[in-house]
Amino acid sequence: MRSDRLSASNTQVDTQGACRYALRLKDVSKTFGNRHAVDHMDFDLPRGAFLSIFGPNGAGKTTLLRMLSTLSRPSAGSIELLGIDIKEHPDQARRHIGFISHQSMLYGDLSAEENLMIAARLYGVVHPEQRVADMLDAVELSHRRLDLARTFSRGMTQRLSIARALINDPDIVFLDEPYSGLDPHAVEVFDELIASVRADRTFVMVSHDLDKGLAACTHALVMARGRRVYFSSREDLDRDSFSDLYRRTVGMGVS
Repeated sequence: MRSDRLSASNTQVDTQGACRYALRLKDVSKTFGNRHAVDHMDFDLPRGAFLSIFGPNGAGKTTLLRMLSTLSRPSAGSIELLGIDIKEHPDQARRHIGFISHQSMLYGDLSAEENLMIAARLYGVVHPEQRVADMLDAVELSHRRLDLARTFSRGMTQRLSIARALINDPDIVFLDEPYSGLDPHAVEVFDELIASVRADRTFVMVSHDLDKGLAACTHALVMARGRRVYFSSREDLDRDSFSDLYRRTVGMGVS
């Protein structure tokens, strides 16, 4: 389901893999008044990894995700996405990003086809009509392409959101509690869709579901009170110790 790639002239990233890391964070903080929502965050995430982010409500998970996806600017520190400094070149970074949330980010009074066409044209997708048709087919919504998005069920809305997030063939996909509100069948469809586009992409997912997050990930990050309290590859992760740490961290709540 990979589409025509964006022109190499529009990016500083070596698409042959010279950039080893999908994400590099150095001393990243985000403050709101006197509150540190994210506090001195550091980690390096290899390309092709799947990072699951865990932590209690108010830990700073969504704030971190919003900074990584250029929806919010860090108050301090630096973030590189595929070698691009996102503070200095946010537009360039966005060409490589897809974002899937429990909030649809769709226009309810536009059709499925219109929603995807807007996204395709914003990203300058080559052959947008064909790309839109291909994505609707991939998420099994071709038969509803002319229906308004507000008439869709929760599961169908999430499938359309996935199509919108992948319309530009992103290298990195951010997922913010993507399973929230989905019924079991919709969860199964969602998992199959993510698996079908897993190759050659990096994923970063915020989740409260420990089992599902660990099953999907190659790396795990636990946050509490805006800080990193654990970061490891799955290979180095001891499940029992991790589960105990996670329970204690969730009990910390917010400061």
